[in-house]
Amino acid sequence: MDYAIYENTLKTDRFIELWESAGWGSLDRGLVETSLKNSYVTFEVRDGEKTIAMARLIGDGAMAFFLKDLVVLPEYQGKGVGRRLLTHIEEYIRSQLKEGWWSYLQLMSAKDKEEFYLKCGYKAHPHERSGAGFTKVLIGGKNG
Repeated sequence: MDYAIYENTLKTDRFIELWESAGWGSLDRGLVETSLKNSYVTFEVRDGEKTIAMARLIGDGAMAFFLKDLVVLPEYQGKGVGRRLLTHIEEYIRSQLKEGWWSYLQLMSAKDKEEFYLKCGYKAHPHERSGAGFTKVLIGGKNG
């Protein structure tokens, strides 16, 4: 497995291709551009010149990071790419923290991908230290 992981190189077209490969629908280009620009850091995994996986972090740079949009192309799933990317992200966060600091890395799993995160040492919500996670979709220009 000789894949390279790059930080802050993820382009809009690659993001959209990977997003769509996960079966998550289509995205507005401007929405993606703004999301990438405002991410704390983005990650791109390449096999040669081909982008095969991505993820991005949002967060405050200290106590809280939220993992978004971790996607591995279907033909590369089950080959350790996702685990390697997740390990890289965890190491990246540790490198951002001063000695003795701690941080939460939180995420929301895609449907039917929960087992992957459990195998990587993540805990499902609720658990002994936190309550359930929640989601609410907000649409611009709409009231209530």
